[in-house]
Amino acid sequence: MAYQKLQVGRVSAVVPSNTVDIPYVGDATSVWPCVLYSGSGGDIRVMTAGGDDVTFVGIPAGTFMPVQVTRVFATGTSATDIMACW
Repeated sequence: MAYQKLQVGRVSAVVPSNTVDIPYVGDATSVWPCVLYSGSGGDIRVMTAGGDDVTFVGIPAGTFMPVQVTRVFATGTSATDIMACW
């Protein structure tokens, strides 16, 4: 497996929503794709930057997800303590 260093400049707690994208922490009117950190673990349903609706099943607690996302859906997400990282 390749090693990839993840550097984060901004972080914000995610409120899962079926209708609202994750607002960028520096400008609430902008949507920038971000990677996620799952604090508790569980399933996470997202909209990717490319427009794919995907559910990641069984994400372990303490995991960074190296997928650019714009939304975390309330429906289909059981994980909590999710953080958006830019």
